[in-house]
This record gives sequence, C-alpha cells and structure tokens, in this order.
Amino acid sequence: MLATSWKYAMATTDDENDFHEPHAATAVSPGLWLVATPIGNMGDMTIRAREVLRAAKVVCCEDTRRSGRLLAAIAATPERLMVVNEHTEHDAIDAVADLVANGHVVALISDAGTPAISDPGERLVRALVERSLPVWSAPGPAALIAAVIVSGFPTNRFVFEGFLPRDGAERRERLAEIARERRTCVLYEAPHRIERTLTDLAEACGPNRRVCLSRELTKMHEELWRGTLAEAIEHTRTTEPRGEFVLVLEGAVVISADASDADIVKALSERRSLGLSTRDSVDEVSTVLNVSRKRVYDLATSSAVPGAKGPKKRKT
Repeated sequence: MLATSWKYAMATTDDENDFHEPHAATAVSPGLWLVATPIGNMGDMTIRAREVLRAAKVVCCEDTRRSGRLLAAIAATPERLMVVNEHTEHDAIDAVADLVANGHVVALISDAGTPAISDPGERLVRALVERSLPVWSAPGPAALIAAVIVSGFPTNRFVFEGFLPRDGAERRERLAEIARERRTCVLYEAPHRIERTLTDLAEACGPNRRVCLSRELTKMHEELWRGTLAEAIEHTRTTEPRGEFVLVLEGAVVISADASDADIVKALSERRSLGLSTRDSVDEVSTVLNVSRKRVYDLATSSAVPGAKGPKKRKT
C-alpha cells in the first residue's frame, strides 16, 4: 500500500501546540469521519462532532431510530442514514468508499461512545485505509476511558479486552491470559452475564483480585463500585443488573519462584473454596504465582489445604 498523507481543513492554526476556536464557517474535509457520541449525557457532545455530523452527506449508524433522535437534537440533516452494524459492515464498504472517493463527507457513529471500540467500524476503516482514502476522527466519549481513569488502578499501562468470548476453549484461554496480565485490564459485559463473568474471573484470578465496576456512566444513576471479585459477585447478586458494565481489573502481582508455602496454600484454598478441582487449582496457582506445578501439586495434596486429597497410591 502506498504511503498517504492527508491534511484536514479544521486544523487552521499554524502552531500545532496552539488551540483554536471553532467557527461556523469551518470546513469539514471529505472522508470517513469516526464521530464519538455521548454515552449518556448530551453535554458530552463536542462542538466538532456536531460540525461533522451537520456536514455529512451520509451518516452510518447501528440503529436509525436511535441515531435519528440524536441527529435531530443537534439539527443535523444528512441526506441518508445507512445501517452499519456487525451484520452489514462488510456490505457497506464499497458504498462508503465510493462516497468518499467522490469527495463527500461520511460520518460513522455507534449507538453510544466511540465507533470501532467493541462496535462496528474496524473493518470499514481498514478497507478505506487499504484503498488510500482519508479517514478522520472526531474524538470524544468512550466508556473504557471514563471507567479506567476513575478506577484507582494504574493507568500508565492498561489493556482493553472488550467482551469475553461466550463459551468454550477461547473463553478459558482468554481468562487464563487475564489472570497472568500484570497491567490493568478493562472489559465490557452485559448485565445478564455480569455474575457469570465475575465468577469466572474469580476462579481464574483468585477471589481477592480487586475490581472496579462501572455502569450507567455519565447518567443520572451512574454507579462506581470497588472491591474484590468475591465481593463483586455478592454485590451483583443483591443489586438489580441494569445497563452495560465496564469492569476494570487490577493487574496480577507476580510473585517470584521463592513464594512461600503459605502463599501457595492460601491461593489453593481460595480456589478450592470456589469449587475448582484440585487439577484446575494447581494449574492456576502455578501460573499466577510463577512456581513449578510439582511444588503446587505436592502442597495441594497435603493436609495443609482444606479438603485436599492425597496422591493416589499405585496398585501393587
């Protein structure tokens, strides 16, 4: 692919370190614009987002009714609303590319927040980049950023996992990766699956790993809850699940191979209390504490761990 460089009309200042005030006559360069929209509070709609949406010939969105209300609220009147969701994104590529190639402004929005972040947009952007067509962003609200910055966990390095796979080996592998991850981890989850995901995380990471749960961000009933995974499970059982959750999980504390027997026994006991088998408990503790599986297994089958069963004796 040929290297391409684009300049957009909104950048009217000569000094890149200066800010400039937008004005009504500001032009919006042709191209595909990824426009962030509010995640709950209309006050978070930026001036530039409004300008781009008002200038767009076509607005691509997940839900025309929902987006239509947003556009009406800011007096944006595109010629067309194009449905671009997980099922139609691939089919929309050629139409969007043709519009951009012909010098039009096309905007992509999601139901809430920033497009292409656990929402449609990634494939569309990649396709236009491969065709050397201009792609711009009008940045703004993003649930993952709003949640991680108030979590109290390190923000200098963090990873975004989005939604976990629903079932199977892929889900187990992802959970194992998260259990070993030393950086702050951010996940999304639906309200009807939050308890199961917290339970799976507690099994993989240990019940004492700390988590910050966010929901209804920027809305009237915004909730931030902090505690351990074990406490989070109880919290969700006694609280009506409402609104999509953002889970911010503290990173793993990697203990050296010189971890004490007491550390290992404690970790094993936590996992056994959650109902994990001896084998699964050994595998997870060995990974999280970075100690040999044999050492963990020997302790797991000793009397030090409640409910432990000794190694099977060979028949003679």
